[in-house]
Amino acid sequence: MPTPERIPPRSMSSSPQTLPGAELLARGELTVRGRIREASNAVLYCSVAHEGLEAACVYKPVVGERPLWDFPDGNLARREVAAYEVSEATGWGLVPPTVLRDGPHGEGMVQLWIEADPGARLLALTEDEEPGEGWKAVGEAEVGEGRTALLVHADTPGLRRLAVLDAVINNGDRKGGHLLPAPGGHLYGIDHGVTFHVEDKLRTLLWGWAGEELPAEAVEVLARLDRDLAPGAPLATRLAELLTAAEVTAVRARVAALRTAGRHPEPSGLWPAIPWPPV
Repeated sequence: MPTPERIPPRSMSSSPQTLPGAELLARGELTVRGRIREASNAVLYCSVAHEGLEAACVYKPVVGERPLWDFPDGNLARREVAAYEVSEATGWGLVPPTVLRDGPHGEGMVQLWIEADPGARLLALTEDEEPGEGWKAVGEAEVGEGRTALLVHADTPGLRRLAVLDAVINNGDRKGGHLLPAPGGHLYGIDHGVTFHVEDKLRTLLWGWAGEELPAEAVEVLARLDRDLAPGAPLATRLAELLTAAEVTAVRARVAALRTAGRHPEPSGLWPAIPWPPV
């Protein structure tokens, strides 16, 4: 038997118009290799192989999900796939290829494994009162013994795009560990199970642009999403297979609100704006 060709994760998702990664994930033979123990829900590290191609991936079966009292409808797996669909519609390719399929433990989300660049710095703590050049302030953080430091994140196009995507999908859990800078500079976001709620749930570390005017590319993307989310449009139809009707309506409303405001959202002040733990 010939040795399967292993596809580097970056090459599989470098172009949002070409989806060999999603096809491989959907049609390939899924083999469980281990479990990621630190995850709060069942997360299985797997390999997937099809027609001589093989890649590493993550499989999150629905049966391994812990119920969430404030997310009574649907499941984490379908919301993760919905986040990927919206990401693909933006053209930014911010979420690794993700599919919903049957696996060894039933229906679940399968997502391409991304090896993060260990040398990339996206978050930092500084004792300065203001962020340095190339950084945006998030807020004060306790660092022990009564001391505080300024939490900052990098001021990059990729992170800013991800902040816009999070506002659209209403991400309630954007932590530092959910940011994967791949070798070559492309940024991915993962763990989108706590998204698409009909109420405002946005909790993120990416508040550095809060209240600032949206960049031109984001305005163009939001206009395209508005068209793609119209009843009967492809994205709306696909999301209707994954989310409730009320959740799809709420996505349309968030996109419309962002277009009207023309600015990045700001914390509501009604609940903690930063997820805990932040990483």
